[in-house]
Amino acid sequence: MQDKLEQVADTILEEANSILEYTFTFSEEISISFKGLLFVVIALVVTAFVLKLLRRFITRKIPANDKVKFVSVFSYIRWVVFIAIFLVAMDASGVNVTAIFAASAVLLIGVGLALQTLFQDIISGIFILVDQSVHVGDIIELEGKVGRVLDIRLRTTRAVTIDNKVLVIPNHLYLTNILFNWTENGTETRESVNVGVAYGSDVALVKKILLATAKSHKTILKHPIPKVLFTDFAESSLNFKLIFTLNDSFETRFVQSDLRFEIDKKFKENGITIPFPQRDVHVFQNKI
Repeated sequence: MQDKLEQVADTILEEANSILEYTFTFSEEISISFKGLLFVVIALVVTAFVLKLLRRFITRKIPANDKVKFVSVFSYIRWVVFIAIFLVAMDASGVNVTAIFAASAVLLIGVGLALQTLFQDIISGIFILVDQSVHVGDIIELEGKVGRVLDIRLRTTRAVTIDNKVLVIPNHLYLTNILFNWTENGTETRESVNVGVAYGSDVALVKKILLATAKSHKTILKHPIPKVLFTDFAESSLNFKLIFTLNDSFETRFVQSDLRFEIDKKFKENGITIPFPQRDVHVFQNKI
């Protein structure tokens, strides 16, 4: 009975060894045994478990906002680690990794060229998340387009425009263009309205009307107080700039429109003229 049990055990071991030693052959230079394949899978599973514990350990005391950014960056670092572990495990299993790269060199070059912009976006996204130059809720201007940031991802940034249209901005544009962050110093922004009056107008009265118009608007902040600048003696007009502060830059064009309506009304009530360019044309007829 004991001999039979030993024979059965030996048979099982032989079958197990034969299964483990079974080799998957892809070409003359590339092959891997079932045992090697099992080793690669175990290595990747252990790596995933270790990275998960590491992420929890690092993020346990990080604030909630920073934790979201770190997890986004860490997810891409994790894939880099997985690729490195996969290659090391394959090499340790006896697979000719060099032959794999040689066989797929042309394919890898093509994929690399196709993914060049993608990698630029990802690297730019990491810079944005780490540098914190742009935050969710910021109002930004890029390539003449203005939007409030809704979401920052590693490849793209989503922003909603004043017209409630969503901009999907590739992150690499942050590295190749000048970015204006309207709310980097806070949500308050300084805006203005330009107006010209005819020569001979009472400039003190013009200043009084402009300030009163700004102070009466409910959206314009009381502090800092609105100001009026006498900007130029132009060719056809005396030019002024009304400067005011808003707490929401998305309301700028509506506030400017309200101010222009009110300024035009007040000017008419006070006999102040907004001039327009005029030209005198003299026609000379040559006598023959």
